[in-house]
Amino acid sequence: MKKLVRILDGNVFALSEDNGDMVFGAANPSGFFAFDTRFLSTWQLVLDGEQLHPLAVHEPSCNEIRFFLVPGHPTHYVDAKVSVIRDRWISGNAFTERLTLLNHTNEPVDHVLRVDVDSDFAPVFDVVWPHGSAPRGYREVTENGLRLGYRRDRFHRVADVSTSEPAELDKRGLTFRIRVDRQGKWNTILQVKSLVLRPDGQDIRDRLRHPQGQIEGQPRHDLSRWLAEAPRLHADWEPLTMTYQRGLVDLAGLRFSPLALPHETTFAAGLPWSATIIGRDNILTCFQTLPFVPRLAATTLRLLALDQGTVLDDFRDEEPGKILNEFRYGEMAAFEQRPQSPYFGGADVTPLFVVLLDEYERWTGDGALIRDLEDAGRAALNWIDEYGDLRGDGYLWYQPRNEQSGADNHCWKDTPEAICYRDGRLPGLPRATCELQGYAYDAKRRGARLARQFWGDPAYADRLEREAAELKERFNRDFWIDGSEYYALALGPDGDQVDALASNMGHLLWSGIVDGARAGAVAGHLLGPRLFSGWGVRTLATGQVRYNPLGYHLGTVWPFDNSLIALGLSRYGFLQEAGMIAEAVVEAAQHFAGRMPETFAGYERDLTRYPVPFPAANSPQASATGATFLLLRTLLGLEPYGEHLVVHPAIPPRFGRIELLDIPGRWGRKDAIGSARTSGI
Repeated sequence: MKKLVRILDGNVFALSEDNGDMVFGAANPSGFFAFDTRFLSTWQLVLDGEQLHPLAVHEPSCNEIRFFLVPGHPTHYVDAKVSVIRDRWISGNAFTERLTLLNHTNEPVDHVLRVDVDSDFAPVFDVVWPHGSAPRGYREVTENGLRLGYRRDRFHRVADVSTSEPAELDKRGLTFRIRVDRQGKWNTILQVKSLVLRPDGQDIRDRLRHPQGQIEGQPRHDLSRWLAEAPRLHADWEPLTMTYQRGLVDLAGLRFSPLALPHETTFAAGLPWSATIIGRDNILTCFQTLPFVPRLAATTLRLLALDQGTVLDDFRDEEPGKILNEFRYGEMAAFEQRPQSPYFGGADVTPLFVVLLDEYERWTGDGALIRDLEDAGRAALNWIDEYGDLRGDGYLWYQPRNEQSGADNHCWKDTPEAICYRDGRLPGLPRATCELQGYAYDAKRRGARLARQFWGDPAYADRLEREAAELKERFNRDFWIDGSEYYALALGPDGDQVDALASNMGHLLWSGIVDGARAGAVAGHLLGPRLFSGWGVRTLATGQVRYNPLGYHLGTVWPFDNSLIALGLSRYGFLQEAGMIAEAVVEAAQHFAGRMPETFAGYERDLTRYPVPFPAANSPQASATGATFLLLRTLLGLEPYGEHLVVHPAIPPRFGRIELLDIPGRWGRKDAIGSARTSGI
């Protein structure tokens, strides 16, 4: 697969080759995508019968890109007589491209410029895992341009192509016959609007008064405002500053307005294949970024509460009180070929919802939202005990209701082989992974605070605190592997310990469920040679039969995972170890142009000398991007206590001095400053 360049505006994005072309093919995922459908699968530019090749590609922001092109092959670049600039941007539901043709001779020249256009209107999952899709639907030449469309019963998607300059239109594209003056230029603006049509022909986003995007120039203004509102970072170590700034830009690009709350924004989980609401990713990203961009957490909490489970639905794995894990708008979801609108196949999302609800109030002081979402919070806490405790033993288990098209694993490591014994065997169902118990413990403790301070129910708060204490005691008895000195990855259906050594136990430190006497052993494993690659903590340790440095959840390094581990280590006083992880992950990001990838290979650092990319990783990805922000919080020791922001820095020598200015919160705006010289680690 060729490396693709990408631009995005939330859940609308374009992937192309490095000359800007989108070329249809069974194994080619390029195209223009919106609302989980590929609206363009072919968008190819030819000048005088020749393909164009790139001299340079410039990406000023997430939603715009510029290609500098010449005709012919690389050997023809000397004394090129003509060049082409493709300026491309995405805003709202539209893909726009300005074509500029430059004549570098002293004579007028005639050219024929052809743009081939087509679409397969494929669901995004058919693009990720190709099933031999082909162009389909209808094509029409209209008064205003070219219309491509696909209709299946009430499902109707349209791509409207228009041009600012006259063209010869046919059902497969546009032809421009151009004369360019000597040393002159010619340009046109092409636009493709993605339309999600109702049976009456109206775009569903118009009916909801959904924002339809901005005119040229406004997206960059919006980015400037976004950057100006965020805390300012001054750091001695340039890689930290670079990663922080890139992270802010990527978060801005991942914002989108969901149909359910059309005038508010949340994060799309990642580009290209998770450009939608993923409950787990949305919650974790909001948690990571609360000290920086807190307002998106309120939207996320309201959005997830709107679609909270109310019935038992095996197809969608829905249960009363459960929080959704995924929402899709595409054809497969519309016709229930996949359970995606919404899909509740995540046992961790519901307790994490309560965790974010509490953390949001701690940072913002927005008690009104906590009261508004009381029913949602109580229902989520009730789900943990009523539906999550499948065996009645006080643990949070999962077993898919949908055994045909649902996910096997309902934890963040959701690939089929991710939960395994050290000898490679896979446990049966149900399963109770260790981090689920930590999340449930944390949710009960946080729920108790909310019940006591905002819901006026001290008896409920007492009960939740008692249940949390009992869970912690029980967990430390049943999950601890004597002799190996670490927590089991999970319990199997017979209550036996699934004994693989994995990164999941780092989340236990974050949740606070680890017995203090055992925290040192856990930290030793996390920073030991089997789990720590030198670039971060691996998902699965070397020596486990299924370990694979290129296995998605079987040995790769995930920045979001590491950010939670670092915060957990800091919580238990392992400040040097937390700093080691922060330094490793931030340094790794420099090999990805400062962008935190979703995941990368878990090879030993001494072996490869640089982090090896994981070929199918989402980039940018929301919770990976959020890792930088949570690592900053950890290094500076930022914690809200009542109306005050407490700063307790622990800065490794490599970072030098860190200044984070204008941190928003219930205190207004505060500064945090830390220096390696005074941290003593």
